[in-house]
Amino acid sequence: MKHVILAFGILITVSFCACAQKENPKMDFEKYNPVSTLKVPEHIVTKAKFPFIDVHNHQWNVPRQDIKELYQQMDELNLQVMVNLSGKAYKSTPGKVNGDFDVQGNSYLVNSINKVTATGSKRMVFFTNLSFVGFGEPGWTERAVKELEKDVQSGACGLKIYKDLGMEFKDEKGQYIKIDDPRLDAIWSKCGELHIPVLIHTADPKPFWDAEDENNERWLEIATHPNRKRSNTNPAPWQTLIDDQHHLFSKHPNTIFIAAHFGWYANDLTTLGHLLDTLPNVYVEFGAVIAELGRQPKAAKTFFTTYQNRILFGKDSWVPSEYSTYFRVLETEDEYFPYHKKYHAFWRMYGIGLPDDILKKVYYKNALNIIPGLDKTMFPD
Repeated sequence: MKHVILAFGILITVSFCACAQKENPKMDFEKYNPVSTLKVPEHIVTKAKFPFIDVHNHQWNVPRQDIKELYQQMDELNLQVMVNLSGKAYKSTPGKVNGDFDVQGNSYLVNSINKVTATGSKRMVFFTNLSFVGFGEPGWTERAVKELEKDVQSGACGLKIYKDLGMEFKDEKGQYIKIDDPRLDAIWSKCGELHIPVLIHTADPKPFWDAEDENNERWLEIATHPNRKRSNTNPAPWQTLIDDQHHLFSKHPNTIFIAAHFGWYANDLTTLGHLLDTLPNVYVEFGAVIAELGRQPKAAKTFFTTYQNRILFGKDSWVPSEYSTYFRVLETEDEYFPYHKKYHAFWRMYGIGLPDDILKKVYYKNALNIIPGLDKTMFPD
């Protein structure tokens, strides 16, 4: 079919085919998920090779939870001990002062511990939490130290600090509380005296602070979760928050710190290695960043080999089906397989293929060395 068009005094003959008249829709990047045609060996690992300790997990309402059902789910993964970092945190509605959960009192922690103890097994242990409400008021630090001591006496075996410190909580003058605020020194020193580790989450991935454009590797995550976008004034530059955390580590060499999410340096293992070389009291866990390790298998394997005594297994959110990705990265040498959340990682991953001696350290030995109260008889030599 032809049409004659008069344009700028020139007769133009244009041919149309039926298909050209049809709409040609564009596919959104979020929907583009092609099935790979690559044919390579696959080893889907649904159960860890060795029993393991997950040092970064959250169970939000243990007093009302069916613990035996949870143990059955753990058995399917070979998850021997779960560290519940939300020892005093109760999941609530968004908009609370502590993000999307409330920090409860010692009674909530005790009730949770008693619930687990009643099962006759110590397969869930608890880190306690602090509320920074009222920080800077007279007596806050002293009360917080006493509360920490009481929680440890009740059975808590560590302290979890959420990213709210440095990003949300303010002091009595309305200023954001800095992570290395000297008014918190007594807390960290007390943890050292009590021989309990501090697992601390500071900031978020650096791209959340970068421009939201086609050059941002986390664009899809920001686009689908706009509340995660930050700026240098909300509340501070990313590097400032991270530097404050490292300053905290250096100020308290007698306290063991576990930097959550590889300290957000899983994409820069050289820098992370320098940090571990400088600060022997710091450990790391890889909750929610396994995709970063899976896209650099050679560098990751070298890092795990060099720092095999400083790395802990962590997952973060409790979604049992997602553990398979972690096992596959750590245990196999599979090639070009997907991550379980595209908005976290649109790239493919590769297995690191760790040897058994390093796997055992990552899965349980390193955690047994720094977290008090764990039953070592539950694990092989």
